[in-house]
Amino acid sequence: MFLYRRTPEMPAPEQALKGRPEPEFALPDRHTVLGTPLLGPYPEGFEVADFGLGCFWGAERAFWRTPGVWTTLVGYQGGSTPHPSYEEVCSGLTGHTEVVRVVYDPNEVSYETLLKVFWESHDPTQGYRQGNDVGTQYRSAVYTHSPAQEAAARASRDAYQRVLTSAGHGTITTELLPVEDRPFYPAEPYHQQYLDKNPAGYCGIGGTGVSCPIGVAPAGD
Repeated sequence: MFLYRRTPEMPAPEQALKGRPEPEFALPDRHTVLGTPLLGPYPEGFEVADFGLGCFWGAERAFWRTPGVWTTLVGYQGGSTPHPSYEEVCSGLTGHTEVVRVVYDPNEVSYETLLKVFWESHDPTQGYRQGNDVGTQYRSAVYTHSPAQEAAARASRDAYQRVLTSAGHGTITTELLPVEDRPFYPAEPYHQQYLDKNPAGYCGIGGTGVSCPIGVAPAGD
């Protein structure tokens, strides 16, 4: 007997699950590692970045360990279903990917440095999967909050593509889109700082082993 796995596909908005107008849970007040508020208020002048790089348990840890990061939380973004549950996202019928929201002090860590953490912590060439984790919820994504973030993300993507190609890897499939019309929905409380609460828990994060250059000129230069 052969087992057939359906090829992951993004649902059209009219095919997506209905969702709900409000979340069905309340988040913890503070980050279990950093001690900072998850939902704010955030300090004046701090910035927000959103990254999808596979299972968000290990992805969040990579960012909370980065100096200059003030708080992190995980959630769902890039889909059509409002306030989805984890089970709904994993069904492939919401269009969301698992995302880490990073709040950082730009005087202590640059967005380019966060992009370097992002690129090097996963394989951005795998489409709707990350290693053995298969599904649209594991796709690579960067949702930008400003034109400056968009320009930096595109420049770093093009620079990383060059070194990946030289190392024999394929084409980057990362979804790079503005955050407008792509709201971030926080995930359930047990997902927040999961690997702090469960040190031996599953971590599907693994990069290509190829270093990402930062502070580089755009690809055309």
